[in-house]
Amino acid sequence: MIHVNFNTDLDLVEDSELFVKAAKTTLQEVDEEREIEVTVVVTDDAQVKDLNRQFREMDIATDVLSFPSEEIDIDTGLPYLGDIIISFPQALQQAARAGHPVEAELQLLAVHGMLHLLGYDHGTEEEKNKMWTKQSRVLEKLGLTGIRILEEQD
Repeated sequence: MIHVNFNTDLDLVEDSELFVKAAKTTLQEVDEEREIEVTVVVTDDAQVKDLNRQFREMDIATDVLSFPSEEIDIDTGLPYLGDIIISFPQALQQAARAGHPVEAELQLLAVHGMLHLLGYDHGTEEEKNKMWTKQSRVLEKLGLTGIRILEEQD
């Protein structure tokens, strides 16, 4: 089950299905047939910056953070894969720079965060190539073949 939470102070259309579809499609792309629990939070730069400082010792806002977990959800008994935190202001800026709708950017960030939860990374060129290939395949399945992945999003 994919849980989606929105910062209520943000002026955005709360479309949970956008994130649920992105997360499920990503899971299917990496051949994960199992049921899992994931939480996606769409919030502001201040909260993302605080989390980034707290957990990564980086005092900046970023577009997406992923926090993997190896817990079992006590209510459902399903593996809890982790949390994906997305900055809506960063998504707006990146969508404008890339020339695509913010909804496409939000899905890209959800896919990117999901791949991190599934063990993908982009610390080396080889890892980046694997992750970007998976990311492109998922975006294609979501009908987002026209969006451009900006290098600054790393």
